Amino acid sequence: MCFVKAYIKRGADKEVLLEDVASIKYDGEELVLETLFGEKRSIRAIIKEIDFANSIIFLEEKSSQETQR
Repeated sequence: MCFVKAYIKRGADKEVLLEDVASIKYDGEELVLETLFGEKRSIRAIIKEIDFANSIIFLEEKSSQETQR
């Protein structure tokens, strides 16, 4: 079984947000990522790209202006 590595883009930088991601849910305001081991991470972000071939998800953090709408 193949699990996903989630990267977050902050400005020009990309960093690993979470490894072994098994699920992603949207709760109306945030993405909730959960790993195979039950670790959860919530973030105000949008999905920019999903690369199934390489098991990678690229997220982009929402700006404070976007979250105030």
